[in-house]
Amino acid sequence: MIIRHLTDNDLYKFTTMNAVQKLFPGVKVRYEFINRGGTGFPHGFSEALQKEVSDMASLALTRDEADFIKKRCYYFNPVFLDLLKGYRFDPSEVKISQQGRQITIVIEGYWYRTVLWEVPLLAVVSELYYKMNGLKPGKVEERAMEKARKLASMEANYSDFGTRRRFSEDVHKRVLDILIRESGKHFKGTSNVYFANKFHITPIGTHPHEWFMFHGAVFGYRNATLSALDAWVDVYKGDLGIALTDTYTSQVFFNDFGTQYTKLFDGVRCDSGDPVAFTDHVIGFYRQKNINPESKTIVYSDALDTERVRKIREHASGLINDVYGIGTYLTNDAGHQPLNMVIKMTGVNRGDGQYIPVVKMSDDPEKQSGPAHEIRICKQLLNITR
Repeated sequence: MIIRHLTDNDLYKFTTMNAVQKLFPGVKVRYEFINRGGTGFPHGFSEALQKEVSDMASLALTRDEADFIKKRCYYFNPVFLDLLKGYRFDPSEVKISQQGRQITIVIEGYWYRTVLWEVPLLAVVSELYYKMNGLKPGKVEERAMEKARKLASMEANYSDFGTRRRFSEDVHKRVLDILIRESGKHFKGTSNVYFANKFHITPIGTHPHEWFMFHGAVFGYRNATLSALDAWVDVYKGDLGIALTDTYTSQVFFNDFGTQYTKLFDGVRCDSGDPVAFTDHVIGFYRQKNINPESKTIVYSDALDTERVRKIREHASGLINDVYGIGTYLTNDAGHQPLNMVIKMTGVNRGDGQYIPVVKMSDDPEKQSGPAHEIRICKQLLNITR
């Protein structure tokens, strides 16, 4: 069994689950697996994956996990903690099939429930792929140690964001052990709630693209940013204050990110596009609002490695609080090609079984998702020219 703990998941899935059950408890959605890299999966992969999904039905929040969440995730109230205690994965929400070497995964159900599938399911796909192909990790400790020391030497404050596409749970654990030991105060935490508990470190995360994607589909693309930010603030009252900017492009986001939100949110996250140009824009934006950029944070999280961090840090250091969320580069540098894959929300149920299409634009065109005709409508309504 690959996933053995309910909290072996990213914090932002739990924060989103909490917000959804408060504001949209009756909403049903659809997610789909997107194989960006065109990876071919071995014969019998779908059956093995289905077995792993079925086994996840046995997972339940332990007392130790509940105590950790209560202590460290102060923004969750007792009602949500009780909901988590009673939560069980429902394998009937996940439909898996295989044709040749390609797999299809579709997740459907109530949003507050299905939101927890994405991260552990991707982690299972990744680990199972390596297992079934007989691939073993190599030089895990050596590579992690070199990275941890480089990041510490450049005084880069960073966290682990690598659950979704890790080589395995064991590799993830071994890497974290080294990062904590070798980077010291510069290693700030992990997005993974289970490992945050295990290593007594900070769980890191706020909200995902799907939060804005849902609001765009339901409330209209022109209202997506404001309605998503309003809803987030309604739930968290200023906590979890790093805003994701690129769902409908950062240009659209900052057009709507008025003075109230600029002051309320602690900073923003850069998840696509040119990070140096993004930094310059954000610093100029804060100055226009008469806010000292040094009082704000940018979390960089797009395909980072030590060289990319170095370049960003040389540009941003001393101008704004620069923080780095590093994923696959840490948890899947084991001698084999990482899988390029995502699970994205693709539809919101209208209530009659029909789905409203959901799109993501991104600051990188290759990261766009959604039907082509809906992307055209979104671009037209938001005046996105690229």
